[in-house]
Amino acid sequence: MAEIQLGIIMNGVTGRMGTNQHLIRSIVAIRKQGGVALPNGDVIMPDPILVGRSESKLRALAEAHGLSRVSTDLDECLADPYNVIYFDSQTTVLRAAALKKAIQAGKHIYTEKPIAETLEEATQLARLGREAGIKNGVVQDKLFLPGLIKLKRLIDSGFFGKILSVRLEFGYWVFEGDWQPGQRPSWNYRKEDGGGIIVDMFAHWRYVLDNLFGEVKSVSCLGVTHIDERIDENGRKYACTADDAAYATFEIEGGIVAQVNSSWAVRVDRDELVNIQVDGTHGSAVAGLRSCKTQHRVNTPKPVWNPDIPNPLQFREQWEEVPDNQVFDNGFKIQWEMFLKHVVADAPFPWDLLEGAKGTQLAELAIQSWQERRWIDIPELSL
Repeated sequence: MAEIQLGIIMNGVTGRMGTNQHLIRSIVAIRKQGGVALPNGDVIMPDPILVGRSESKLRALAEAHGLSRVSTDLDECLADPYNVIYFDSQTTVLRAAALKKAIQAGKHIYTEKPIAETLEEATQLARLGREAGIKNGVVQDKLFLPGLIKLKRLIDSGFFGKILSVRLEFGYWVFEGDWQPGQRPSWNYRKEDGGGIIVDMFAHWRYVLDNLFGEVKSVSCLGVTHIDERIDENGRKYACTADDAAYATFEIEGGIVAQVNSSWAVRVDRDELVNIQVDGTHGSAVAGLRSCKTQHRVNTPKPVWNPDIPNPLQFREQWEEVPDNQVFDNGFKIQWEMFLKHVVADAPFPWDLLEGAKGTQLAELAIQSWQERRWIDIPELSL
């Protein structure tokens, strides 16, 4: 058995997502478990170098998790042949330029999304990656949520019969920063800094819809900036120039209609921050981050509209939980393990930069739909 040391440049890991999900719960967790085992008995051991602007923050983060390699010089890291993978979890406005530089340096690419601000940039990255012959992958974390794994189990079993519609509700109230600090960085609400819920979340909805239900064919979207002024991290007022809510309808192949509401200006009255209801001819399901419940047609109640009497049916009590039937590991970690195997052993990894570009495409066309107030068809994306 051989241990394969794999140098990984991790750029932007001092941010919340980069620190918690990608560093601590993925790479550090993989190191603690003894690496990633390959079928031939070899083990991949990731060896990250943390890259960013603040050396003190990087060193504190590295020391807290038993790591030694940090740098504020990305070019130097890219020039080192020991580092074979470049990972990016920076803000969206910085990502495309860094990914392009890493591709030109011959590094394999694994990145958060959106992969770029525009479809032109995104497809250019995918084309450059293909021409360079490097392995590349984009984080598609929500596919590995327990609730969505159970939902996919139902779809694959034929539980729904013919799927008719999907309704997705996502969001929560992000405090404005005046009487309580906001729980998201202020750049999210400035268009000029790459903010906006359409750019941020439609990359997720594209791969969720595509992978669970079928290819998204068209979109109608209305974006809104509900909160027009917020307080930033330094206590200063700033104008919100990006959309903080989006109300969209998608047409999916096979005649499925998906209604998707995304909002950072909504108070939650549901079990989880994301809720997906799927209705089919034979049954329905409601999935969240972890749970999934069903109602088959033989168990469907027969309500009658009568506003003159109290409702006699307890609708929420008439659904049945889908059991776990397995141990669910962290979704980010699972996908990291898949990508490491892809790089070292050429194991399958279908979510490449072209798949990431599809998310940018959907966001761009949704914004066009909003601006022009009309349905937009989504052309097939190719290089």
